[in-house]
Amino acid sequence: MKYKVAGKQLLVAAIAVGLICPATLAQKSEDGHQLPAGQAIKVEIVEHENGYQLQRGGKAYVVKGAGIDNRNLQSLVAHGANSLRTWSVDDGAQPAEQLLDKAHALGLTVSLGLEFSSERHGFDYNDAGAVAKQLEQAKVRVQKYKDHPALLTWIIGNELNFNAENPKVYDALNDVAKMIHTLDPNHPTTTALSFFDTKALDLIQARAPDLDFVSFQLYAGLMNLPGDIKKAAYQKPYFVTEWGSVGHWEVAKTAWGAPIENTSSEKASSYLKSYLNVLKPYADQAIGNYVFLWGQKQEKTPTWYGMYLNSGEETEAVDVMHYIWSGQWPDNRSPRVSPIRIDGEMAHDNVSLSQGKRYGATLDVTDFDNDLISYKWEIRPESSAEQVGGDYEEVLEVITGLIADPTAAEIVLTTPEAIGAYRLFVYVYDGQNHAAHANIPFFVQ
Repeated sequence: MKYKVAGKQLLVAAIAVGLICPATLAQKSEDGHQLPAGQAIKVEIVEHENGYQLQRGGKAYVVKGAGIDNRNLQSLVAHGANSLRTWSVDDGAQPAEQLLDKAHALGLTVSLGLEFSSERHGFDYNDAGAVAKQLEQAKVRVQKYKDHPALLTWIIGNELNFNAENPKVYDALNDVAKMIHTLDPNHPTTTALSFFDTKALDLIQARAPDLDFVSFQLYAGLMNLPGDIKKAAYQKPYFVTEWGSVGHWEVAKTAWGAPIENTSSEKASSYLKSYLNVLKPYADQAIGNYVFLWGQKQEKTPTWYGMYLNSGEETEAVDVMHYIWSGQWPDNRSPRVSPIRIDGEMAHDNVSLSQGKRYGATLDVTDFDNDLISYKWEIRPESSAEQVGGDYEEVLEVITGLIADPTAAEIVLTTPEAIGAYRLFVYVYDGQNHAAHANIPFFVQ
């Protein structure tokens, strides 16, 4: 669906304030025909002489997508996206029916995550009864949503290969893909693999031939994907269903084991580099991608993967995606920041401080638009969470009273009395709903 920018903004605003009901808004196809709200739009993968192309409604469909579960969809539209992916049907932040209706009203498609239990969470794929029950649950979900016009693809399970040993998971995966093809001839099926896993690829090709294509989830490893594809002689189409910030397992660590997080500006540069070097040049095989994460979550830190702050501000990674999706930078851009220095030292210097002493902390800030900048500094204990695969983590509380003026551009902090690992965060705001962030781990001894 094509709108002029002003028309799109008016539609977004009308839906946001309730003037238009998403569930009753029919969409127009690119040739102008009205599409009823309950009519499926056929999606297929077409092979051509140079590779593959995703088509929707008989026309080429270039996915401009993000992983989103709890952030409003209007922001995606405003920045030029046309699609989103989820990780579940029934266990998301809002019911799938409500999500699909809103997406359709806004001209967005959805790659819908279909719940599928993983071995690492205790599911036993030797239990025939449990596997059969899961298949029936999937069938109910597919029957309910298969004809929704916002539906683009089915993502069966998420990272089923992660810490998995039983190959029968791929037999069960094939049974679900086969069931979907029987009930829903209009939407391709995929599964999202953790990393580029040649063993899993071989097992899928041997045991899950009914799957239409495979998806990969890669962070720093995304830069190696073209080489991995070539080495494995893998010639089939694929999605990249998660990509973005360098993973916390892929970065350098301090002497006490704390991962060193990039600033929001360094992350934004990584997003752009990944797209320009890996996703765009190989679009004939990489037929769709979803950036991670159009929202916010706690994983090692509150800022590692989210493209938004918990308070709602956009970071520079959103600016980059706006540029990628629309071909131009947003009218007002996020601040840029340097890494933090404590007493002149950076994270790679293994910042070790004495108990109860005072130290200065600084960073450099620039703003494209010369907006008035404000600051918020805070100290938290270093996370000791051992969860993997994006599983839920508790957010650690801020330790108050250690920074004399947490709103200053340069601060003086007093270290905690308790020996241990901590992290200093700074958030930089431009007053235009944009922000930047940086943090530095330090050890008190």
